[in-house]
Amino acid sequence: WISFGLAAFIVLALVMLALREIVGFVRLRRLGAIRLNADKALREKDVVQERETVQAIRRLLAGRPELRWHLSRLDEHARDVRDPGDLMRLAARDLMLVIDGEARRVVAKAAKRVSMVTALSPAAFVSVAYVLIENLRLLRTLAGLYGGRPGFAGTARLARMVVTHIVATGGVALTDDLIGQFLGQDLLRRVSRRLGEGIFNGALTARIGAAAVEVTRPLPFIEAPPIRVRDFVGELMRRAARAA
Repeated sequence: WISFGLAAFIVLALVMLALREIVGFVRLRRLGAIRLNADKALREKDVVQERETVQAIRRLLAGRPELRWHLSRLDEHARDVRDPGDLMRLAARDLMLVIDGEARRVVAKAAKRVSMVTALSPAAFVSVAYVLIENLRLLRTLAGLYGGRPGFAGTARLARMVVTHIVATGGVALTDDLIGQFLGQDLLRRVSRRLGEGIFNGALTARIGAAAVEVTRPLPFIEAPPIRVRDFVGELMRRAARAA
């Protein structure tokens, strides 16, 4: 009976893990579908699909207590919206801006942690392992902010989507731009090699975070500026200069 109980417990645990992964995949797919519908509604100026998209976002975020007031404000103002695109702008202002602010803080903290650990780590493999773990955790946290709850397999799929997005939007050009910023400010001549590596790894983490926001955000950036790497590079440079 003890053996049977342990086997049943293991089977139940495996089933729960599998269900969690399935739910994570479904929520990620739902985020992608909402984003496609939002882009189509804005492109075709379809008011009906626009309302359906906003309602889908509302249902996705309904269980978040910190967004309760913002959701009620959206419902209150949505009654007076008539023109195409206005409801999307309202949802972006009342909901997405709040989540975007938290996403910026999450990306900034992750970039600073990666920069510090890379600069202080005594071994290269420790830095590589930490950067990998930190970036996967960043992807999962950002997906959770926008309504996704990916498990391990879902996070791996999200990582592939983020890498594809970076390549499609010019990842090589971004790297050259970052190096240009470092050389342009003469930073690499004033800090040690380890601090320079820390800054660069932190900037790449910020780039991954910005791409993750683009992938998981259920609405496009209509009026608010998107999250960019240059928003975080300045702070990383200042921290490195003080450390030097």
